[in-house]
Amino acid sequence: MANSPNCDLKSLNPLQLFEKVTEQGEKVRALKAGKAPKDEIDTAVKMLLSLKLSYKTATGQDYQAGLPPKDLVLINNGTAKEEEEDFVDPWNVQTSNAKGVDYDKLIVRFGSTKIDTDLINRIERAIGQKPHHFLRRGIFFSHRDMDQILDAYENKKSFYLYTGRGPSSQALHVGHLIPFIFTKWLQEVFDVPLVIQLTDDEKYLWKDLTTEKANEYAKENAKDIIACGFDINKTFIFSDLEYLGSSRGFYRNIVKVQKHVTFNQVKGIFGFTDSDCIGKISFPAIQAAPSFSSSFPQIFNGKENIQCLIPCAIDQDPYFRMTRDVAPRIGQPKPALLHSVFFPALQGAQTKMSASDPNSTIFLTDTPKQIKTKINKHAFSGGRDTIEEHRKYGGNCDVDVSFMYLTFFLEDDDRLAQLKQAYTSGELLTGELKKVLIETLQPLIAAHQERRKQITDEMVKEFMTPRKLAFDF
Repeated sequence: MANSPNCDLKSLNPLQLFEKVTEQGEKVRALKAGKAPKDEIDTAVKMLLSLKLSYKTATGQDYQAGLPPKDLVLINNGTAKEEEEDFVDPWNVQTSNAKGVDYDKLIVRFGSTKIDTDLINRIERAIGQKPHHFLRRGIFFSHRDMDQILDAYENKKSFYLYTGRGPSSQALHVGHLIPFIFTKWLQEVFDVPLVIQLTDDEKYLWKDLTTEKANEYAKENAKDIIACGFDINKTFIFSDLEYLGSSRGFYRNIVKVQKHVTFNQVKGIFGFTDSDCIGKISFPAIQAAPSFSSSFPQIFNGKENIQCLIPCAIDQDPYFRMTRDVAPRIGQPKPALLHSVFFPALQGAQTKMSASDPNSTIFLTDTPKQIKTKINKHAFSGGRDTIEEHRKYGGNCDVDVSFMYLTFFLEDDDRLAQLKQAYTSGELLTGELKKVLIETLQPLIAAHQERRKQITDEMVKEFMTPRKLAFDF
């Protein structure tokens, strides 16, 4: 089979496409097992993703190993789409659009609900203050049952927050801060408990890491999370590799979820194949369990009816669609969710950030000089080829990475609107916009680094010790 994603796939029928995907999947596994060069593996994986997209375009169905296409119905009223669909799962995000993923289409595909002005206004009334700029700017753009959370809050019923981090490296990047910045704000305005899951077991199963190294990364990542300013009296951070062995309630909920999800369902949701280790197949139940308050008897006094709200990036939604499906069958409330957009790589919203490519993003360990160099050299520009053209036609904020980053980190709405107007009109040049971003990120990251220096191993241990929090249930 040709290795180029450009090979002619349009002439193939759905069954032939299915066989191509299966063949390429086996090739990827063989390359990984044989420890082939990274470039060769990456090329093969890219081809696999392209084939899966072609298969979905042709059939309207996600590829499932061992399940050939049944209903050969083409989407778009029988015609194949001209453009490639976005591909989103918990491990991969792929789009060919320089603006990034089409989130309106993703809402339809995932069956979630758009966060609209009415919901934002209702949140403002409930908390008595202006909503976070992540909500106002559509960075958190989609939800499941947030109205139920507000119903409970307005009726003086408690809920709790749950978010997490997969500790695959020692250093976090600025994109990793997004859920934690927002979760901290939610915790403060609603005054509720928070549990943070560090999935070091997942990283051991998916990555070439020892359990010791994965757990070490979890402790290091916890320091960055704590440095965001979480209250130790209201926050419990836990490592799966440690907490699972000590919590009877947590393990019981894992087993209940495992009993009610079939292997076929997990393959359909997550794309697992018969060649995946059984650890991967059973892992989704471990990510589901913190959605239930009985997993934390020390916090909730054994109560099973406390609803959970999960702020996370939209790619984690498949885990919680599964969880919400199972919850009523095991007598638990469905978790509610708030979904964020993806944080773009410096090279553009259609490329993927990679820990192995230090120039794809800004790390929390970067120096002011590194931040300046990376932005000036690598941040994708929406500006024109020449100053004359830029002055005449203006820049495109929809694809300009510096502007995208400012929507995340520049809190002043008026300043952001002014920058957008100036850049779009051509008054502001790309280099000047990059300078604003540099001057925004340098102090933010320096302040984070100072706070992190104060986090000791003893503090991490305190945050990660199962205990009662400052709430009575």
